[in-house]
Amino acid sequence: MKAVILAAGEGKRMRPLTLKTPKPLLKVSGKAIIDYVLESLGPEIDEVIVVVKYLATQVKKYIGKKNRNRSIRYVLGSDKGSAYSFMAAKKYLSGERFLFVYGDEIPNPVDVKNCLAANLSILTFKSKNPQANGVVYLRKDGTIKRIVEKPKNPKSNLAIDGVMVLNTDIFTYEPTLIKGEYYFSTMVGLFVSDHKVYAVNAENFIGDLTAPRDLVRVGNILEARYNKSKN
Repeated sequence: MKAVILAAGEGKRMRPLTLKTPKPLLKVSGKAIIDYVLESLGPEIDEVIVVVKYLATQVKKYIGKKNRNRSIRYVLGSDKGSAYSFMAAKKYLSGERFLFVYGDEIPNPVDVKNCLAANLSILTFKSKNPQANGVVYLRKDGTIKRIVEKPKNPKSNLAIDGVMVLNTDIFTYEPTLIKGEYYFSTMVGLFVSDHKVYAVNAENFIGDLTAPRDLVRVGNILEARYNKSKN
């Protein structure tokens, strides 16, 4: 099974740290973010497609051509937004189911495994500030009926995270232009309305890595968990 890692963005909200270093290579508790992403992938994943753009040479040099006996392919993303960067991976995917992970988050390996247990799925978490997220509304069977991006008056606190199991039908949907940028999430919103995509609740959600302070906050959480597991 293949995994697509989206690692093309500039990480503007992480500046000045990302002026010379791509966000996936920033360190959390002494380890690059992309290392956590790669380590979260289970044995089902035998090929990884990494979408790069901003400071791409650094990312490619760091990861290399192989990782834990998995082959690594690189594709060049787009300046038009995350949707078109994602669509650059289409040439390596054909009529199949695949794992999608954002390259600037720290997935829990258990969450990834749980997502893979469903045919199609999206990792979700309970947000304290749903207005800042893509909010999920469910059908009675636990599948996602719709996703509303940053709603002003959300009627749900369930939000999407950066781990998904999709299939190549996703490429049949056109992204929507929002404030000059085409977002991948708009394609996902259309995909879930036509497919049975299950919401998988995240275990021990640690929050997004958005600003420099989050590197310290998440690092402290990870270190506390590690110390707890040793005792």
